[in-house]
Amino acid sequence: MFLNTVLDVIIISDNASVFDRIIKFFKELPTLQELFWIVFGKIWNAVESTGLYQKFINTEFYRWYEGTEFYFCFAEGERWKWLVDGLYVTLQVTFYALLLGVFIGVIVAIIRSTHDNNISTIRNGFGRFILKFLNFISKIYLTVIRGTPVVVQLMLIYYVILVSVDSKVLVAALAFGINSGAYVAEIVRSGIMSIDKGQFEAGRSLGLSYTQTMIKIIIPQAFKNVLPTLANEFIVLLKETSVSGYVALEDITKAGDLIRSRTYSAFLPLIVVAVIYLVLVMFFTKLVSILERRLRNSDH
Repeated sequence: MFLNTVLDVIIISDNASVFDRIIKFFKELPTLQELFWIVFGKIWNAVESTGLYQKFINTEFYRWYEGTEFYFCFAEGERWKWLVDGLYVTLQVTFYALLLGVFIGVIVAIIRSTHDNNISTIRNGFGRFILKFLNFISKIYLTVIRGTPVVVQLMLIYYVILVSVDSKVLVAALAFGINSGAYVAEIVRSGIMSIDKGQFEAGRSLGLSYTQTMIKIIIPQAFKNVLPTLANEFIVLLKETSVSGYVALEDITKAGDLIRSRTYSAFLPLIVVAVIYLVLVMFFTKLVSILERRLRNSDH
């Protein structure tokens, strides 16, 4: 579990301090996945207690349903649960990767935009050297990450760099987060560069430092401009996680492939996986359109 892996890193000793007890308490909490199955189990038990399910399985329709390929692929052996667990893993990896990608992207975007806007006015010295060095590192990061396939990056991190880490979700989140950060960086950088220079000069005239001006004035406006694009990056990231199966992470795509290998039926499992992705993309696309509409209304 991703949360437990992070908390294991935080706990340094077995001392019964308050901090350790708090962390151990959170580690013992059930995950969202476990909570789902607990709630689902209670609902299912309530349905069974009414006798409706028993009546349903005695109908002609159910006997016909038992002979269908859909029943064979998903209901038999409760293989549909693999898709539910895979959906949870996919959303979990996507969410953590987006957080990491936004964090990396904002840092790189600030470095790149600061360099482009101010390098000509900064006097020779240690500050100029540090800015040029950070910009150089950022350019290498952007070139390498955007110039290599995400599958190769994922396999390098899993099989080479973090070979001793047990959590596949953690590895996948890091790989996709680092990859997404390169694209988020250019998105945020374009948002920063789109802000009128007069906004920055107004902040400096109010006595704010460069950092305060960026945090309080420039970055909020830039985020508002690029928020729909960042939301679309989330949708792209969601689909990119379908290659997580290369490191044996059981996401939706891997779950569909496992069902295919058990049933020797490729069409239906893969079509259902495609439909799940389509529904997710349509849902998040709708949310993005609502977000864009509200942002346009807030400008008036």
